Amino acid sequence: MQLLEERILRDGKVLPGNILKVGGFLNHLIDNELLDEIGKEISALFSGSHITKILTIEASGIAIACAAAHYLHAPVLFAKKEKTANVNTDCYSAEVKSFTHGNVAHVIVSKPYLNADDKVLIVDDFLAHGEALRGLISIINQAGAELVGCAIAIEKAFQGGGDALRAEGVRIESLAVIESMSDTSLTFKK
Repeated sequence: MQLLEERILRDGKVLPGNILKVGGFLNHLIDNELLDEIGKEISALFSGSHITKILTIEASGIAIACAAAHYLHAPVLFAKKEKTANVNTDCYSAEVKSFTHGNVAHVIVSKPYLNADDKVLIVDDFLAHGEALRGLISIINQAGAELVGCAIAIEKAFQGGGDALRAEGVRIESLAVIESMSDTSLTFKK
């Protein structure tokens, strides 16, 4: 998606350790017009898939998932990283290692919100090693639901997660794919 690539080049910050900071427009301070275009693009990619739920992980993927949900006319369900007092004890769960945060989260989804009749699209802001997607796919499998595919705003292809999941038969559509990145620059895959 050219609009997203242009915005990454203009306002993204490449940090040491293969970190791309897009907090100024995508996942901290959010540009609603860009977000709306991302939602339209995801909807176009997955139209006709009869999606019944959009699944993401808190917190950065929620806005993107909501933008896609607006056009796909499906509710957004997000995996929580912490169990709170108001969450049902009957949950699907998975461990997810975060590349950016360098920790492992135990993510959960309440069982009443995801079932075997659901056709699920996973939406997230980044794909690096694929750990978040693997955790969400595990939750979908635990529910007996059908994974339609994954829509990713930014994929760091050089970290291999997307290729590994595609090799396993997972449909992944990434809007901006970074082929290489150094501490000062990045190159998009064409």
